[in-house]
Amino acid sequence: MKTSARTALALAVLSGALWASPAAAAGHDRQTTPSTWAHRAEVSYDSLQQHLYQGPQEHGLYLEKTPRTEEENPHSYLWPLREAAAATVDMAELPGVGERYDHDAAERFTTLRLYFNPRDGRPGYDSYLPAPLGQGGDVFYDDNAVVGLTFLDQYRATGESLYLERAAETFGVVGRGWDDDPAKPCPGGLHWVDSPDNYMRAANVTGLSAQLAAELYAIEGDDRYLASAKKWYEWNWSCLRRSPGLYDNSRDDDGTVNDTLWTYNSGAMIGTATTLYRATGDRSYLDRAVEDATGSLAYWKQGDRLHEQPAIFNAFYFDNLRILNEVRPDRAYRETAAAYAEQTWKDNRTPSDGLFRFQPSGGGDHAPDAQAETLHQSAMIQIFAGLATDRS
Repeated sequence: MKTSARTALALAVLSGALWASPAAAAGHDRQTTPSTWAHRAEVSYDSLQQHLYQGPQEHGLYLEKTPRTEEENPHSYLWPLREAAAATVDMAELPGVGERYDHDAAERFTTLRLYFNPRDGRPGYDSYLPAPLGQGGDVFYDDNAVVGLTFLDQYRATGESLYLERAAETFGVVGRGWDDDPAKPCPGGLHWVDSPDNYMRAANVTGLSAQLAAELYAIEGDDRYLASAKKWYEWNWSCLRRSPGLYDNSRDDDGTVNDTLWTYNSGAMIGTATTLYRATGDRSYLDRAVEDATGSLAYWKQGDRLHEQPAIFNAFYFDNLRILNEVRPDRAYRETAAAYAEQTWKDNRTPSDGLFRFQPSGGGDHAPDAQAETLHQSAMIQIFAGLATDRS
């Protein structure tokens, strides 16, 4: 999950957008069987590996974009690698073929560890590879939160305790970001980056860290995880929630609010509330999750709003709607994801290489001459694999 794609949302008429009609969406999903979604995930993964994966000789790293330009780093930043890891875990869950991806999934997590910097007192996953493979980078707390969530996915898939331990380690990293200055407007919230120059407390890092804490509590039952999950979730709810399911991007230390809306901020709050309900039995969290899902769908399904969002943000959103759907089924959740996936497969994929290309924002119409990115290729793999394994 990442910090920011920079584009204004385009507003379009409701008619003509594939996902604007539940009936049309349902019809397309009936035609597209789970095996077709699985096939699309497989061929998209093959394209990722062929064009962006750099191979064992390069430590299992990926390019940020292809074709790589001379001024770009030789390898990707942390965030795209995390999404490639998440996509590979999803591939390993595909019915019938998942085992063939187990080795790849294990390699992704070995490679992720190359970004870990054990610097004295403030360890964490750097935004870029530390020495000797790179020049290092800042510790972005949102990056670290999603790395932790991916460790938990791999832990649930394999049962290997190392992944749980590393998820707990990232909880300790993101916890440093909590702002306890009571003098600031709307006190609390998690910093975006571990830097004395940070001025922003953001919905993404706070919501995703709350989700990490909630999932750790669901597994281990440690009350410190529950306390953090509740505190972080409630800050987003009280300080950034504009309306049901819609969360402003961030609040600066001077009180200025960035009111940009992103689908993954909607998703993180839905997923956190659902996980808290499942872990605690407190029905109020389920009610909040449903309210946010209903409100966010009403907004995001209008016109081209989903289409204009970065593909990776939509991958987060749909994944969290699936989490809620397991507890309180609603056909609209899958229908929306299926309609988006169908149109993106049709309109944003370049058939000659199987790569998805978007506008510079990571969303919008096909840009055939653009570089293809590990980040958004991985997003589409996640969406297709999610539809293939969705039990609904």
